[in-house]
Parts: sequence; C-alpha cells; structure tokens
Amino acid sequence: MAIGERIQFFRKLRGMTQKYLGTQVGFPEKSADVRLAQYETGTRTPKADMTAALANILDVSPLALSVPDIDSYLGLMHTLFTLEDRYGLKICECDGEVHLRVDVFQGKEAARFHEMLCAWGEQAAKLKSGEISKEDYDRWRYRYPEFDTTGHWHKVIPSQGLSDMLVEELNKDKKGK
Repeated sequence: MAIGERIQFFRKLRGMTQKYLGTQVGFPEKSADVRLAQYETGTRTPKADMTAALANILDVSPLALSVPDIDSYLGLMHTLFTLEDRYGLKICECDGEVHLRVDVFQGKEAARFHEMLCAWGEQAAKLKSGEISKEDYDRWRYRYPEFDTTGHWHKVIPSQGLSDMLVEELNKDKKGK
C-alpha cells in the first residue's frame, strides 16, 4: 500500500474528514482537504516531517504509513523475497498448506525478526482469547514497537555507577585467581 492509501486508511479508521486532518497538520482551512486529497491519491508525497505530523494525529507510528510496495501481487512477492534474503523468511508446506517461517539460524537479523514475530503472535493470541480488545490489538500493531511489552526492544543504558561496580567486581575476580 502506498503512503497515500495508508493515510486514507487510518483517516477513515479514525472517522476523520480530509479537511479535519489537513487543518490538524496545519494546512489552511480553505485548502486542507485538497492538500490531503493530493497525498491520498499520490499526486504529492509528504516529506518526513509531514509524515511524522500525520502519524501523530492519526495515532500511529510513522512506520505504519511508510509501508513497502505491496500494492500489487508482484510488489508483495518482491517484498517477501527481500524478507527471505535479509531476515531469513522461508516458505514451506505443512499439511497441504503453505506457511511462512523464519530460519532463526540464518543470523542475527533473522533471530531478531523471529522475536518480533513472536511478540506479534503473543498479541494475536491475547486477542483470540479475549484478553485484549480489537482496539488494543490494533493500537499495538499501529504504534509498534511503542506498545510492545515483551521488552525485547528496550535499550538499557547502564549508569556510570553500575559500570564502575562491574569493573571493580571483575578486578576482584582477577586478583582472587
């Protein structure tokens, strides 16, 4: 889906008009709907700062608006081929059905991709069991990784005190041997 189609998808999902969304990102009221229509039809492509502003108002990640070319089956297939090359995505057959899986042994990127898919699977299972609502599930997907609670993607920057303590403990171990 092109960025314009994604903007339109989320705008309609949020029940917004083109004029409303356009005025929220700062376009003059007289031309707000025309400017949004240009983005949605692909006549114009929003720059990064405008994409970020639109995403903020639509309550999604900017990444949710900038999806690769999946507008056609050929574009979708080439996106999947790229995922195979880069992230270890493999196609296989199981019980007469075609499945996609990640070969976690293809490298670090494949292992990370697998972890991300597992996090997605956890949310899908929660939705299926009724543990979360469809709105919660969609919020998780459209704001990913912001609302990912698996903890896989959180950067932890140790404090200088922690770093000093670890160095001190290592030095003690060296002296003790």
